[in-house]
Amino acid sequence: MIILPAIDMKDGTCVRLRKGEFSTVSQVADSALDTARAFADAGAKWIHMVDLDGARGGVRINFPYISEVIRQSGLSVELGGGIKTPEDVDAVAGAGVSRLIVGSAAVTRPEVVDYALTQYGDRVAVGIDCLDGRVRTAGWEKDSGLSGLELARQMEAKGVKMIIFTDIATDGMLSGPSFDQLAALQKEIGCHIVASGGVTTLDDVKRLRDMGLYGAIIGKAYYAGTLDLAQAVREAGPQG
Repeated sequence: MIILPAIDMKDGTCVRLRKGEFSTVSQVADSALDTARAFADAGAKWIHMVDLDGARGGVRINFPYISEVIRQSGLSVELGGGIKTPEDVDAVAGAGVSRLIVGSAAVTRPEVVDYALTQYGDRVAVGIDCLDGRVRTAGWEKDSGLSGLELARQMEAKGVKMIIFTDIATDGMLSGPSFDQLAALQKEIGCHIVASGGVTTLDDVKRLRDMGLYGAIIGKAYYAGTLDLAQAVREAGPQG
């Protein structure tokens, strides 16, 4: 299972939120690049980055810092946040990310997913962010009316090979992942699944690994010190 330590960027700084609420923002590190290098030193090969300003307002003020991580950290970068148009897709792909994540646009402009798949194939993932089983969009602020399972089936039918599933209720809460929702998703689709939200302890990592998930994102647990990243990487297995 791939471990993806996370950096969320807002106003050029590394931050964390609780349940995606911008009112809970707190800075967790001074330098995105230094943090990414620490991830690499712990054995990680991938990093999950989110452009929060892009997600909420479509403004790419964090791109210089994200680009620095792409160029200098030695990690493969997946990036989400604010990928709403074909032009956004090209801009993110052109920056050198290894994987780009289409989030809200998968609901509001599904043709963007079609474009991304046509141009970039397996470099494309779809982020499905749910609260009480329903997909949220616009930086998690709007209820789409779709269930997560319904959207996942639609995306798989388009040819999407990877789903990043976030349970908003657990995100940043150090409360454990939503194992039941992840298991339900596994039964419905054949895509690779990356678990996001609530991964807190080494036991969480082991359980997700034993479920056969492709990956797990580690955010708050790293910064709060509840999970040793190097140990998580060892337990998860090969990171290629």
